[in-house]
Amino acid sequence: MLALNSFWRKLTHTKALETSSGRLEIEFFETIYRVTYLTGFSSADDAFPYLVYSSAVKLLIILLFCAEFWYALTATSSIDEIAASINTITIQLISVYRYGKMIIHKDVYRKLARSMQSPHFDISTVQRRNLVNYWAQKNENYLKLLLFLGNCSLVPWFLYPLIDELDYNMFIAIRLPFNYDSPMAYALTYLGLVMVFMYMSHFVMGNDLLMQAHLLHLVCQFTVLSDCFENILKDCALDFKDQDWNVLVTNDRFREVYKKRLGDMVYQHQNILDHVMDLRRTLSGPMLGQLAGSGLLICFLGFQATTTGADDVTKCLMSLLFLSYNLFEFYIICRWCEEITVQSQRVGEAAYCSNWEFGLTDLKGVKSSLVLVIARANKPLILTAGGMYNLSLLSYTTLVKTSYSALTVLLRFRQN
Repeated sequence: MLALNSFWRKLTHTKALETSSGRLEIEFFETIYRVTYLTGFSSADDAFPYLVYSSAVKLLIILLFCAEFWYALTATSSIDEIAASINTITIQLISVYRYGKMIIHKDVYRKLARSMQSPHFDISTVQRRNLVNYWAQKNENYLKLLLFLGNCSLVPWFLYPLIDELDYNMFIAIRLPFNYDSPMAYALTYLGLVMVFMYMSHFVMGNDLLMQAHLLHLVCQFTVLSDCFENILKDCALDFKDQDWNVLVTNDRFREVYKKRLGDMVYQHQNILDHVMDLRRTLSGPMLGQLAGSGLLICFLGFQATTTGADDVTKCLMSLLFLSYNLFEFYIICRWCEEITVQSQRVGEAAYCSNWEFGLTDLKGVKSSLVLVIARANKPLILTAGGMYNLSLLSYTTLVKTSYSALTVLLRFRQN
């Protein structure tokens, strides 16, 4: 295991890690930086050999997409074939659109990844360091689960043509400009398509992983800030040991320490809100496409699983695993977007519970600062898809229900 880990680190030694802002960025983004580097989509690496490799990967992916689209336009003759083509093309189009938006706004995403290095992000206590470790570990666990589900869904795809009754069958609906109806040509074409489709699949997964990392990165900052507000008096009293708080709040030096710390926390709160709004602006369009695409995928993948279940167990398993990945991928986006809403409101509760009743509100600016934080937190911070749909678990369940309704209509149409 140690040897494999060492090989993985040497193989994926990306410049993004060398130019990172520090340990906190690496904790949340190391794995995604390495996966992105391996798949040829790292924007931080500009060495000539890597640029050649990256360009070759992108060209192969474009050619694969063109071959799939060519098949969809010219060779589909039944609703089953149309559904299969829509499934693969839709998820790839969504990923390309999201990736394009990330490249356009790469400065925004770079700033978001470095945001924990702010001098006002305080993790000086064990409790706050544990909070960072908790969210970093949760990000890593969900990342591994997403990769596991994605790669598991590929296994039946690659095995299915080898066990079906058709000769020279491929695992995806594709049309190529050459004939591969011979054992040698088929084997070479099949292996080549497996390699390119692996790149395409991990490009799709990489987009999902990066999105999760950014969302949890912001959730973590909100939870740490809430802890700072709840323990502001305790933190300010560290240099004033063995003094009762009722006496301490009358100490002029303590009051200056308190005012400075409160000002830093208000500034940090505004910074996090600005980061969320930046992310909201860049995500709005892609998430609307993701919402529409996920609805189509759930509908057509459910259609494939339902119509092939009795006749072909392997093909049914392909559809079910692909469906599971898409359901889970959109679920975690909605879940972490809702978590941002919850944690942003919790900052207001933490500010209200910051022991202001000990008499510090008579200091100039303290009362107005606390009221400002509470007022900002009471306004729900909601990430949306196209400004029309809130990204939350309620939206997720609504999407699943709507897709199921569309699936029943599609099945009825097929029966007729």
